[in-house]
Amino acid sequence: MYSNDILRRIRYSMDISDSGMIEIFNKAGLQVTRNQVCNWLSRDDDPAFQKCSDTQFSSFLNGLIIDLRGPKDGPQPEPVNRLTNNMILKKLRIALNLKAEDILELLKLAGFTLSKHELSSLFRKPEHRHFRECKDQTLRRFLKGMQLKYRPNIEEQPDNG
Repeated sequence: MYSNDILRRIRYSMDISDSGMIEIFNKAGLQVTRNQVCNWLSRDDDPAFQKCSDTQFSSFLNGLIIDLRGPKDGPQPEPVNRLTNNMILKKLRIALNLKAEDILELLKLAGFTLSKHELSSLFRKPEHRHFRECKDQTLRRFLKGMQLKYRPNIEEQPDNG
């Protein structure tokens, strides 16, 4: 999945305003403008569309953690240059303070079943022998479950994000 698509889905699921998005980026130390945020959230075929880099998206996820959980003691995490679906899922789990059962429930809401063992393999280090790569479908279903939980009265996400 592309960072822009995930950013749109998180924003929609959590009903975050443009100014809220800017504030989240700022909490992670990345100063952004409303125009930048709007361009990242634009549809792919919009002439104003700009790709949100992994570093920028990583800053957003770090800011979301700070926004929802508060800053951690010591140095704040630095944004990474290359995000994987596993890293995105882990950061969302931390931000939303989700336990394994909560994640499985979100996946179930979206019509996707995963065992607790399969889920734990997504959070292992890549060099661990039981590590499993988080596929786009799993992340997409998790984000759909977030939408169904946090915006239950809205059926489908509008095309404009």
